[in-house]
Amino acid sequence: MKPKIMSPTDPTAPTPDSVPEALQSPALQSEMDKRFEPSIYEQAWQRRWAEAGIFTVVPVPDRPSFCIMIPPPNVTGKLHIGHALQSTLQDLLVRWHRMRGENALWLPGTDHAGIATQLMVERQLEKEGTSRKAIGRAAFLERTWAWKEEYHGNIRQQLDLLGASCDWSRERFTLDEGLSRAVREAFVRLHGEGLITRGEYMVNWSPVLETAVSDLEVETKTVQGKLYHISYRIEGEPEDPEDAGERIVVATTRPETMLGDTAVAYHPDDERYAHLKGKAAILPLLGRRLPFVADEMVDREFGTGLVKLTPFHDPNDFEVARRHGLPGISVIDKTGRMTAEAGPDFAGLTREQARAKVVERLQAEGYLVKVEDHTHNVGHSQRSGEAIEPLVSTQWFCDVSGMAGQALAVVQDGRLRLVPDSWDKTWEHWLANIRPWCISRQLWWGHQIPAWYTADGRTIVAHDEEEAVKLAGVASAAELTRDPDVLDTWFSSALWPFSTLGWPEQTADLATFYPTSVLITGHDILFFWVARMVMAGLHFMGREPFAAVHLTGLVRDAEGVKMSKTKGNVLDPTDLVAEYGADAVRFTLASLDSPGRDIPLNPEQIAGYRAFGNKIWNATRFALARIPEGSRVRARREDLPVADLAAPERWILSRLSATAAEVHVKFETFRFDEACNRLYHFFWGELCDWYIELAKPALLGSDADRKLRPRIGDVLLTVLDQALRMLHPVMPFLTEEVWQRLPGREEIHPTTICLAPYPQAEPAWRDEAVEAQMDALIEAVTRVRALLAETGRERKVGLWTASPVLEAFLAEQQGLFATLCRLESLEVSSRAWSTSDGGPEDLVAGIGIKILGAKKGGDEAAERGKLEKEIEKLDIEIERTIAQLADESFLVKAPAPVVEKRRAALAQMEDRRSSLRSSLAG
Repeated sequence: MKPKIMSPTDPTAPTPDSVPEALQSPALQSEMDKRFEPSIYEQAWQRRWAEAGIFTVVPVPDRPSFCIMIPPPNVTGKLHIGHALQSTLQDLLVRWHRMRGENALWLPGTDHAGIATQLMVERQLEKEGTSRKAIGRAAFLERTWAWKEEYHGNIRQQLDLLGASCDWSRERFTLDEGLSRAVREAFVRLHGEGLITRGEYMVNWSPVLETAVSDLEVETKTVQGKLYHISYRIEGEPEDPEDAGERIVVATTRPETMLGDTAVAYHPDDERYAHLKGKAAILPLLGRRLPFVADEMVDREFGTGLVKLTPFHDPNDFEVARRHGLPGISVIDKTGRMTAEAGPDFAGLTREQARAKVVERLQAEGYLVKVEDHTHNVGHSQRSGEAIEPLVSTQWFCDVSGMAGQALAVVQDGRLRLVPDSWDKTWEHWLANIRPWCISRQLWWGHQIPAWYTADGRTIVAHDEEEAVKLAGVASAAELTRDPDVLDTWFSSALWPFSTLGWPEQTADLATFYPTSVLITGHDILFFWVARMVMAGLHFMGREPFAAVHLTGLVRDAEGVKMSKTKGNVLDPTDLVAEYGADAVRFTLASLDSPGRDIPLNPEQIAGYRAFGNKIWNATRFALARIPEGSRVRARREDLPVADLAAPERWILSRLSATAAEVHVKFETFRFDEACNRLYHFFWGELCDWYIELAKPALLGSDADRKLRPRIGDVLLTVLDQALRMLHPVMPFLTEEVWQRLPGREEIHPTTICLAPYPQAEPAWRDEAVEAQMDALIEAVTRVRALLAETGRERKVGLWTASPVLEAFLAEQQGLFATLCRLESLEVSSRAWSTSDGGPEDLVAGIGIKILGAKKGGDEAAERGKLEKEIEKLDIEIERTIAQLADESFLVKAPAPVVEKRRAALAQMEDRRSSLRSSLAG
């Protein structure tokens, strides 16, 4: 079955200025429901955006371009919580850049995943009582393409649940026609440059998959095994073990490989064995002569300081054998069974069976000295799970040493930035010690290597069969044999940043979007994929493929433990979206993404951000119900006469401008956690908790009250509009649903918040003086409310301050202050009140507070008991928080905003306790 040809970019797709006005939902015409339920609108908006072509990019000339590539998930796979994190951050960035008016492209696609997909299909065939070899290559590929078509749509459905704003018209698959052509072109060029060659070399072999796998696909596991000490006779010494004569003892963890020994090595400086130079040992069981060689590879401290050399089954032994011109013997085949070279007693046995039989024979014949328990590291196949077998095999290799040097240089000179930069040293170490890349795999699913062999032994590398026939000088393809192997999956993935844009053709997309802007991926594939993309981009395009790589940590459970099915602690993003909504999941993940740190995820955190969504919903409901007729969102910010506005309005506009400036910097530097913390604090704390509270007296009061607060409706709508737009990249569904209801928002954009301009700092709105005054007022209001609640006195308060400016401000806001605290009377003075007047007092933010009201009738003992009980509770909580902040594991694991929040909470609790103690003393 031929690969499916992906559809080209639709030239008639809508530009940001020509989006059809078909986005509005009938529900938007009705009053907002009291109930906040994300499931009602989230996927409805995803469908509307897709139908309107909002995310299909038609580049506009002279606009900056932003491009981000999705790290292609396995085509038959399922997105896990790590994918959800990366997809959230990618979508956040592309939405932000799209709102900034850029040609913003998020290009999606999937990887054919050679080993993983073939393994799944083979397992299915096994259940049916057959195998790929039984049905043949053509039928197997037909079956695998059918599998791909059946499961391919799962990835998009899961991304849609998260609100991914991909340009699906540009979706790519690593086996589609265009990318297959790019792979062939890259192979042919590298072969022509002498960088791809075919030869015999030591590789990591998977006996289950029957293919070579790369070093990066080998997972090292610590296993409890045995160390076998075996006696070898020195040539010329008596054969009978009972006779006196020199023997050597060799220690090994794999006695079955001794059947392939061709020498014994010792360290050149090891005086114990200097006398063995020029001599040989005799291999037990088989009687093979093993010359002694001196090599610095030998660890004098391991075992006896002597090492048996099995060149075809150990990478270190292979290198020693090459240095000393030693032969190699293959005693384990590609299925993990012993070969005829292992001797008739062992041929055909599995590795495990051979080990048991070798040990049995050694013991019976007097060669086994002792057996010890031994803990050591063993490489295992990541995909199939079995122990890797080092084998010498004929494979295709790519010399990437030159490309590695270029990739190292771009990080060192700053052309490519790794975030966090703590990965720079690891990058340097890996690239400086890189080995030839084994790029061939003994699979059927993948890009078949474009090489053919002639009857007389020549190798022909060509773009296609027709070219191969011509280059070989034969009459027809029947005279050629195609190499049956396929390329390592990562070979095609290395070309992803430019093959997806049309390379090797010089397309408009390639000119517009390469190099791409940023890559967001997990640190676990830094060398599987990222380094190879950088090497390929520099080699074929002459430019690094992106300017920055943001490496996310692993998402762990609430206790910081790695998620796994066996532990039962896996959090499925699909389930989380169903329970809490996509916006809450996205905000949680983005707010926890701190560079260089793994992410402990607790569903309670997601529930908390769902409550944040509920807060936004209810705040908007209130605003829309109370804003005076005639108020509208101003398309031009300078339309607001800032100088004529009351202090609360100037304060919230100043805080909005400051937030916009701060969020911009945080997004630019990939501090998504700090950006979310700022957005959360502004929307929940400054806008919802305080500004709307400050606005209520004017919104709910008389015409006279509203005259004192000119344009309050315009300000509230302006702040709501800009706050929703600032929040949109993180919480796209809720912000669209709410923003569509704002009157006058058509002046910002006629159809969707997705294309509305992202708010910027407005210097004319910044007013640090009014911020300081309003912050002082807010602190004083908070303290007065607490004192009145604690003391049970009449609601009469006196304020004083030594600052004439602050005194004038308090006098101006006297009515608002009294309303917020529901006071019977409020007096403002420049002098402190007498301690004999009224009740308790305090000093906050330069404002003296005195409760002037007399004590209300009541049970004083009961009030005293109430205060003592609250102090006791605070003592316990303060002690618990101090212990938590002294815990190094908490400080390391918890995101920085969480730590800062706990510290702030501690300070507030200590202030509260101090105040309560004062009240108790009074």
